[in-house]
Amino acid sequence: MKIQSLETFCVQIPLKPERRMISALGRHDSSTFLLVRLTTDEGFFGVGEATVTPRWSGETAFTAAAIIDRLFAPSLLGMDCSDPQQIDTLMEQLTVGNWFARAAVEMACWDAAGKAAGKPVYELLGGAVRPLQIRNRFSLGAYEPAVAESRAAQLYSVGFRTIKVKTGGDPRTDLERVIAVRRAIGNDCELTIDANGGWTFEQAEAFLQSATDLNISLVEQPLVRGDYTGTRKLKDRFGIRILADESCFDEIQLRELLIHRCCDAVTLYPGKQGGLLRAKRLAMLAAAENIPCTIGSNLEWDPGAAAMLHFVVSSENVRIEQIPGDCLGPSYHEFSIVRQPLRIEGPFTMLTDRPGLGIDVDWDLVRQHQVH
Repeated sequence: MKIQSLETFCVQIPLKPERRMISALGRHDSSTFLLVRLTTDEGFFGVGEATVTPRWSGETAFTAAAIIDRLFAPSLLGMDCSDPQQIDTLMEQLTVGNWFARAAVEMACWDAAGKAAGKPVYELLGGAVRPLQIRNRFSLGAYEPAVAESRAAQLYSVGFRTIKVKTGGDPRTDLERVIAVRRAIGNDCELTIDANGGWTFEQAEAFLQSATDLNISLVEQPLVRGDYTGTRKLKDRFGIRILADESCFDEIQLRELLIHRCCDAVTLYPGKQGGLLRAKRLAMLAAAENIPCTIGSNLEWDPGAAAMLHFVVSSENVRIEQIPGDCLGPSYHEFSIVRQPLRIEGPFTMLTDRPGLGIDVDWDLVRQHQVH
């Protein structure tokens, strides 16, 4: 089943006002992502999504489109899209990094291969190891304390039992926000924080010294990506559990995390890791060292969120039962570009057993919201 064409679409969708994100990386009011449509010589279509945010991944929808249109497509045309490993190997030879662009192409290959086989992608990845319905945490932006408290209370009322609070700014303001959220959700709800690498060592130290009675179960990416030594010092000094995210894009970085023993869990995404195959390999590598993994979010649309769900459902060491992740991205946006959106009800997201990713993109709607 050969790749006949690869098309790219840069699309923009606003976030719902109440779910616009604020973090150490800045504001996120609308998403400009890239959709990829793959066509095979047998008439099957595959869709991929590059959930790019330049301040986080270093890629934009436009750079990802250029890489795919000008570099990947000319080399991939005629290749067998039912062999994602071969596709990944060639892309690795063509460029360094560009993880989300590569993931979008690989995702489209899996989607087309699943449709051709009449199987959901998770079956192609080895089969489901957990139910197709997963429970999520909720990632709460770095809002003013009163706003954060109100929204946390509402989230608790609809069934969320893990709330992640964005930090990574001024430690005193961060502390006020986290205290407000703990007050809203009580002591029977799990509380985690995510600094997105925004703190210096001294700022992280100041926050953690004042937060010892807040029962924070995980501290995600407290320091800049790659600061393995500083993160280990924080972990040892305060006895905290560290969740690594921005510090782990590839296998070398994961091995460094493991060698330095500076994390208790790792966040993996098919996008960040450059595809489903690579994400699964990293999950297995972490498992060999008894480090559990979870799933993060870049506020994906339905295609990207579906790929994440297929990864979660088929990967034993993505232990969302112990460390809930976040596959809620479509619900943050004002509308969906697919005809049958993923079912998201309160903290639960449901994956279907339809072939491929199980997503039917409305390409007319995509064109209406295309940006150039």
